[in-house]
Amino acid sequence: MSPNQIFSIANGVAVCGWLLLIVLPRKKWATQVVAGVAIPAVFAGLYSIVIAINFAGSDGGFSSLPDVERLFSNRWLLLAGWLHYLAFDLLVGSWEARDARERGIHRLLVVPCLIMTFLFGPAGWLLYLALRARTGSQLRKQPDAA
Repeated sequence: MSPNQIFSIANGVAVCGWLLLIVLPRKKWATQVVAGVAIPAVFAGLYSIVIAINFAGSDGGFSSLPDVERLFSNRWLLLAGWLHYLAFDLLVGSWEARDARERGIHRLLVVPCLIMTFLFGPAGWLLYLALRARTGSQLRKQPDAA
């Protein structure tokens, strides 16, 4: 399978995870299991395989921007970087959905934050933090387990 094919499949899977967060934010299986663990774990596994096979002996590195540019000139390592983004952004989005549920923030208010996190990662997370601060929402008290 080529890096481009894996990229396309991974994007489709990521979109499914984001749709679950947007459409079913109150379902724990969607926010905690599928979008919060299963999909990111698949991406992490693929990332690890791609890195293990392609990183050693590759040109470039992480010590300067030109080194990163050289590193990402390898299509496989560029794919690894993309899988990294997909996994971590989805983890952040799943946290936003769970946190909003626990704080009683209306799900429709969270949708723009999720979309921004999907498209622009940290900017969406900051938008969610601003929403959370603006709503002044507090964690709901959970009933004591008997």
